[in-house]
Amino acid sequence: MALDIFDLSGKVAMVTGGTRGLGEVCATALAKAGADVAVCGRSAQDLARVTEKIRELGRKAQGFTVDVTDKGQVTQTVAAIASAFGHIDILVNNAGVNHRVPVTEYPEAEWDRVIDTNLKGYFLVAQAVAPHMIARGYGKVIHMSSILGMVGLANQVAYAASKGGVNQITKVMAIEWAPKGVRVNAIGPTYFETDLVAQIRNDPQRFQFINERTPMGRWGYLPELEGTVIFLASPASDFVTGQTIYVDGGWTIW
Repeated sequence: MALDIFDLSGKVAMVTGGTRGLGEVCATALAKAGADVAVCGRSAQDLARVTEKIRELGRKAQGFTVDVTDKGQVTQTVAAIASAFGHIDILVNNAGVNHRVPVTEYPEAEWDRVIDTNLKGYFLVAQAVAPHMIARGYGKVIHMSSILGMVGLANQVAYAASKGGVNQITKVMAIEWAPKGVRVNAIGPTYFETDLVAQIRNDPQRFQFINERTPMGRWGYLPELEGTVIFLASPASDFVTGQTIYVDGGWTIW
């Protein structure tokens, strides 16, 4: 099989939450495969750093500040990206937050923040981007889910609910947009060492639990996500839609 089936040259990717952790990995991976990248985030400093990294790979990059929970901002940002790059072929929905406390102690405000960012934000961004893809008859939407979209874990009620919702909107969007040439899939990572999970990484008991619970006996390394996002963004996955691919060292086997 020729490797050009994974080539993203001439494609434009929009990555939300693209300035740190998994989002930064996705943005740079897509650039390595040939895509130009619109990096979306909330920190001007981080946007500048990641876009410069992508330019050093020889690709066009531009940063956009956006709050994915604000429909007006999302609509304006998508329009600005389409104008700056000419089109949008790939969307990676990755912006996310978490709050870890037991259910009986979970503040309503934190529930709203997590659900609004992790689920409503994905809906709003995909809803705004999809018409651009549908008009051209081709597109790839990739939602960043989690193993917690499939399994449960204490102190994660809102996050798990949001990721379960992500898996379901992936299926519904895939059904509706498949006849129009737009594929929609999700990636379900286990624990990778990012800022979002620093609290757990620094807790010896939790760190040991995750290692013991994972058949491969360790956390994920960020570069191990690159192949999956490139696959789902590329022509190699043109007959794949509505799926959640777990990159989890075997966690969801059990």
